[in-house]
Amino acid sequence: METRRSSVLILSVLLAFAAVDVAAVVTYSSRLIQRFSDEAKLLKVPRDGGEVRWPERKSLEYYKLLVNSDFQRQKMKLGPKYDLIFPSQGSKTMSFGNDFGWLHYTWIDIGTPNVSFLVALDVGSDLLWVPCDCVQCAPLSASYYSSLDKDLSEYRPSGSSTSKHVPCSHQLCDSSPNCKSSKQQCPYTIDYYTENTSSSGLLVEDTLHLVSASDHTLNTSVQAPVIIGCGMKQSGGYLDGVAPDGLMGLGPGEISVPSFLAKAGLIRNSFSMCFDEEDSGRIYFGDEGPATQQSTQFLPSDGKYMTYTVAVEACCIGDSCLKQTGFSAVVDSGTSFTFLPNEVYERIAKEFDRRVNSTITSYPGYPWEYCYKSSSQELPNVPYLKLMFPLNNSFVVYNPVFVIYGLQGVSGFCLAIQPGERDVGTIGQNFMTGYRMVFDREKMKLGWSPSNCQDLADGKRMPLSPNGTRSNPLPTNVQQSTPGGRAVAPAVAGRAPSKPSFAPTRLVSSQFCYLKLLPLLVLLHLLVSFFPLDTDTHC
Repeated sequence: METRRSSVLILSVLLAFAAVDVAAVVTYSSRLIQRFSDEAKLLKVPRDGGEVRWPERKSLEYYKLLVNSDFQRQKMKLGPKYDLIFPSQGSKTMSFGNDFGWLHYTWIDIGTPNVSFLVALDVGSDLLWVPCDCVQCAPLSASYYSSLDKDLSEYRPSGSSTSKHVPCSHQLCDSSPNCKSSKQQCPYTIDYYTENTSSSGLLVEDTLHLVSASDHTLNTSVQAPVIIGCGMKQSGGYLDGVAPDGLMGLGPGEISVPSFLAKAGLIRNSFSMCFDEEDSGRIYFGDEGPATQQSTQFLPSDGKYMTYTVAVEACCIGDSCLKQTGFSAVVDSGTSFTFLPNEVYERIAKEFDRRVNSTITSYPGYPWEYCYKSSSQELPNVPYLKLMFPLNNSFVVYNPVFVIYGLQGVSGFCLAIQPGERDVGTIGQNFMTGYRMVFDREKMKLGWSPSNCQDLADGKRMPLSPNGTRSNPLPTNVQQSTPGGRAVAPAVAGRAPSKPSFAPTRLVSSQFCYLKLLPLLVLLHLLVSFFPLDTDTHC
């Protein structure tokens, strides 16, 4: 019995030591590596397979990078300089309907002296480009377009005192592997999803003119350096009426305007776009939306946020939520209308058709499959469409239709959704009408709240222009429409992202933990062999 008690005591002590030893083993440590050390250089992943650009220690470039990083940290600690900023000509955005591909546009000023451009607003791409030193550009004369009362502009970097070339050595030059010299001016080419639609040219840095808006200060001018695409050659839709005077990419990439404004400490890393039912709206940089807004998280792709993608859990027509209608979707103001994965589209369209009390028909020249005659000169009641997101957040589209006008009023309407060719859908601009859409890039979430684009939140008025003037109140009755028009195929922006593969790394501390315990485990095994524990309860 004494032998058994001794063996039990020895085992208990050894187990106690083992517990202490395990606790000691799982204490982790790490070593600090200087940002521009040789060790850090080995860990740096080159862009697009090119060579890693690395400053020489104690060189002028080395100290410039360190000081710039310090300035960025100070700006982050101090918070943004402005609550909201918007283009110097005002926050108003507008759609010219069929003439300009149904996209929303705003006037911006670039350079010194400043030149005005009417740019399309696109959250599906990143680069701001304008027609520049044109080799192949769209017509810029107002006489070519029925909606304009003044000519469009062409940018000339040589005419701006604040213009600078962007060299191939710049960290945002994606084409650097194709450059003959690091000092060569960086070329760019962007191919958009719409067939044969592209913009190409050279990158330049210049000043974007903005205006601040705050509850506590008067509106003040803001000059922000940004990288601009000098668009020398356009193709496809950009020669046929879509974005003839340029396009402002508002995507999550580092080269987008919101990224430059946030990194400069001018605003919070967020912006909003508001679309009303009269084909106008507002844009604000720094807007995080009201506290009452609904929201959902953006989805990364391979760990990166390449686009503003969200997860739709289910779709509902009226009060009927349909099974197997979940999908991922890119939120894209640069796409005029909404596209859904084919199977989801079929379920929604058939349920919509079942609930519509109108005669189905077809309208030659229109891209939609489910179209209906109207029995009156007004839009009849149609079932609303609701997108369900995680945590019971919902996005309601009250009139998911495109209204068709005849000589005496409404002659019909179509379900303004099309089947897509991909598994990922696109929530286009037509679904955003009547909402203030917030693209919060700090919290990586999409926010939305009903809005007439006049009220900011909590009784505050949205500033519309530098002098604070307001436009007339906007009615809220129908979606985008045009009398007897034909929808122009929109240019859907956004480049196909490259997807480098990264070998996964795993911690191996647990393996070392087992190795350290191995001698102790062998000793336990020998003790148990020599002093077997007797499970008999009798002495």
